[in-house]
Amino acid sequence: MNAQTNKTDIVAQHNNPLLCDTAAGSCEIPGLATTENAIAEPVKTRKPVRLVYFTDPICSSCWGIEPELRKLKHEYGEYLEIEYHMGGLLKSWASYGGRDVSNPTDVAHHWDEASAYYQVPIDGDVWLEDPLSSSYPPSIAFKAAQLQDKDKAVNFLRRMREMLFLEKKNITKWKHLEHAASQVGLDPIQLLNDYSSKGKQLFEDDLALARQSGVRGFPTIFFYDQDNNRTLVYGSKPYDSYESVVQKLVPNSVKKPINTDGENLFRLFPTLMLKEFAVLGNYSKATSEAKLLELEKAGKIEKFNSKNGALWKRK
Repeated sequence: MNAQTNKTDIVAQHNNPLLCDTAAGSCEIPGLATTENAIAEPVKTRKPVRLVYFTDPICSSCWGIEPELRKLKHEYGEYLEIEYHMGGLLKSWASYGGRDVSNPTDVAHHWDEASAYYQVPIDGDVWLEDPLSSSYPPSIAFKAAQLQDKDKAVNFLRRMREMLFLEKKNITKWKHLEHAASQVGLDPIQLLNDYSSKGKQLFEDDLALARQSGVRGFPTIFFYDQDNNRTLVYGSKPYDSYESVVQKLVPNSVKKPINTDGENLFRLFPTLMLKEFAVLGNYSKATSEAKLLELEKAGKIEKFNSKNGALWKRK
């Protein structure tokens, strides 16, 4: 599929929050204020830059920037205090009441096209086989996970997205959330307790912060320096867009080099998409494919195939 030739089709009906605008690289919530007037309370951090990321577990544009974010965290993590906030992309189909799109099946084709555009595996058939009614349950689960361990919560978010975008699992169902939690080392019983209590309030707090900050869609990333000066990067952007902000805010920053050996990349990250392997290793697509096949043949990794691409897993 040629992503460029389908670009007009993809963006034509982006008023629906799940029909993301790939031209802007974002999944927008209709009717909200723009981020140009964003505000935030001054927060002092231990590191030079506070990175505030507003996202949603079912945001396809956010899945599209996973390669860039993983590279940014590795190369400039020592300068970044990173906050994850949920934005509430889809409360429910009934409350959405979209004019152009009225049910989940309308999203399936768009997700397949978005997969080609962002060059990451996204299988839209989940909207035909086991459609999600809301993005709120996995968002609340993420906030509950943060109460246990912030790093494991990020791994939990990653695992939920793998389940959704490649495995076609409805991540509003507790059995999938429980399984994802166990896989990343969270306590599922504690997660359920927090999901039913504190997690809901923390999610409401995130929604309030998103409204206060003028967030209209995802991904929205604010970079704050120690004087609370803000730089916004909105939507899916090339790696240089994120790196240049850090270099501007921390002129003497030195990026941590990445050992691009294939086995080492899988020591850093247990799962990688083809695009992630290419971005992290500075490889072409063809070179990445060849190296991944070599690692698979050597028994170092295994591949999970989906309709629109693979996820490679460390053994």
